[in-house]
Amino acid sequence: VQLQASGGGLVQAGGSLRLSCAASGSNFKINAVGWYRQARGKQRELVAAITSASSTNYADSVKGRFTISRDNTRNTVYLQMNSLKPEDTAVYYCKVERLGSLSWYWGQGTLVTVSS
Repeated sequence: VQLQASGGGLVQAGGSLRLSCAASGSNFKINAVGWYRQARGKQRELVAAITSASSTNYADSVKGRFTISRDNTRNTVYLQMNSLKPEDTAVYYCKVERLGSLSWYWGQGTLVTVSS
């Protein structure tokens, strides 16, 4: 099983980035997914989540700015981040539940840096 998170980078405040989390591996299908982030010196926090039925929820700090979505044909989940703020700077991780199991897997993280 491989989870490839990508799309991070350096962006100015007010800008946008789109993160991707792609799952690959024999018979690995994504069920539910959470995007988490961890800023330096802080605990990891849940930013957005999506269920197999595409029901979503968001942390208050990102509501209206971030959108989580999924493409089941590509076995990939996205996090569209708009109106980025310096406080969004963190390493972003996807956490994926494997369909048909109760097992969760972490992606390797992708760094998002928002400059003021």
